[in-house]
Amino acid sequence: MYFPYIGDEGWVAMGLVGQAAVLVSFPVGAAVVGSLVAVWRRPGPRLMSGVQHFAAGVVMAALIGEVMPDLREEGRLPWAVIGFCVGVVVMLSLGAWGRRLEDRDRAVTRTAGYVLPVGLLAAVGIDLLLDGLLVGLGVTLGSTAGLVLTIALTIEILFLSLSVVGELTDLGVPRARSALLCIGLGLATAVGAVGGAALLGGAGPELLAAVLAFGCAALLYLAVEELLVEAHEEKETPLLGAMFFLGFLIIYILGEVAA
Repeated sequence: MYFPYIGDEGWVAMGLVGQAAVLVSFPVGAAVVGSLVAVWRRPGPRLMSGVQHFAAGVVMAALIGEVMPDLREEGRLPWAVIGFCVGVVVMLSLGAWGRRLEDRDRAVTRTAGYVLPVGLLAAVGIDLLLDGLLVGLGVTLGSTAGLVLTIALTIEILFLSLSVVGELTDLGVPRARSALLCIGLGLATAVGAVGGAALLGGAGPELLAAVLAFGCAALLYLAVEELLVEAHEEKETPLLGAMFFLGFLIIYILGEVAA
């Protein structure tokens, strides 16, 4: 994969942390764009459902086309199983914790008026931190895998920022403050990416296999338990369903062309 604005030699010379910093600027930028768009004009439910379908297809293609083949090449099945199980436990626990905190925040808001939803913000911040870790992980796998994972997570974070700003405004948080909070949370992605690249740059095959498997579990949860579940809250149509396959096909083609 070529990066004309840097050059191949310059890209390699930057090191993993530098590459992660460049790539993560796109997801962080997506958080900014999504927040500003949500403040300017909140997307309707059908458009949001279409974006969710598309994002789920993108994430699944990144998982099947990039993460899982690299995991198989590592050939460390026990470590992969451990990493996958840890990922499942972490994602399911975070999901349950986030839902509980959101219910509490909504109950407090109904009784006390506008209250900053700390629980929702904490859950989103952890989610974005893990997304950043996946960007850093992608950098360690090579330029193609890093680029494909970054594109997938950029689209996912764009949707997430649209959704979070909408939820914050529904809870009574002013729109401008909602956007600023979401943009600030987007910086957690940069922390995860740079930290992940720094920690995993010299990782051995066992640790790398475990982290790759953890990433598989995180991406599966993201696509199946978050994006598609929320997408199906809107009445399903052939066009909305087609958006999933369109997202999958685009990332698949991109991975093949870049390989």
